[in-house]
Amino acid sequence: QLQLVESGGGLVQPGESLRLSCAASGFTLGYATIGWFRQAPGKEREGVACIRTAGGSTNYADSVKGRFTISRDNAKNTVYLQMNSLKPEDTAVYYCALRWGVCSFDPADFASWGQGTQVTVSS
Repeated sequence: QLQLVESGGGLVQPGESLRLSCAASGFTLGYATIGWFRQAPGKEREGVACIRTAGGSTNYADSVKGRFTISRDNAKNTVYLQMNSLKPEDTAVYYCALRWGVCSFDPADFASWGQGTQVTVSS
């Protein structure tokens, strides 16, 4: 059974870092595309980073470029999102999602989703 499980969220102060994990089961990452999305209260879900695990090509939203890094460990079947220099506006529930194809930031392109992990950036 295909499953994605996020972990690593929490409460941090502005300027601090967090690393989110997306553990995949029921399939191998080898040819998958994994996207990280976030949704703040009252806002639409937005894509922040995407990785095509075959080849490792990545894409980032402008709002996180230079601060967030997406990576994968195929041996652990896990995708990570390293978030540095966090800002209060990064506060949201973060989700990872799976699609088969090129990277996209359209949630409608992703068929399978994890349950989400809360990230709160506040002083």
